[in-house]
Amino acid sequence: MTDWPALTESLKRRYDIRVRRWRKVMTGCAWRAFYHDGRVINWIEAPQPKSPISLSIFLHEIGHHQIGFDTYKRRCEEEYYAWAWAIAEMKRIGVQPDARVTTRVARSMEYAVAKAVRRGIKSLPSDLEVFLPRAA
Repeated sequence: MTDWPALTESLKRRYDIRVRRWRKVMTGCAWRAFYHDGRVINWIEAPQPKSPISLSIFLHEIGHHQIGFDTYKRRCEEEYYAWAWAIAEMKRIGVQPDARVTTRVARSMEYAVAKAVRRGIKSLPSDLEVFLPRAA
């Protein structure tokens, strides 16, 4: 049995993350605030971890901070590596990604790649080609 509140607090401390708001839906957002006095605060909004799926979304948002917002030029590529970081972190802390998590990652990546294609991406990284939208 996982102690979700203790796990959540330890992850927030470990990765220096502040939660602006716990979302009731399975979506999230990550951003960094820079202040004139030099402070930098890493913020997220995510569902409170109570299951593998909510933990994966919480970790995905932390993953954006861990990999860096300016590391990848393409947004779909940043999403891919944030998910990869989240899944690896889940395994590291001993929570196995279940079928819901796997499906969520695949659907999220299909959406991100389809959006990039709609917006006219010139070249898609080879790792992301598996998520290309299927022809109707």
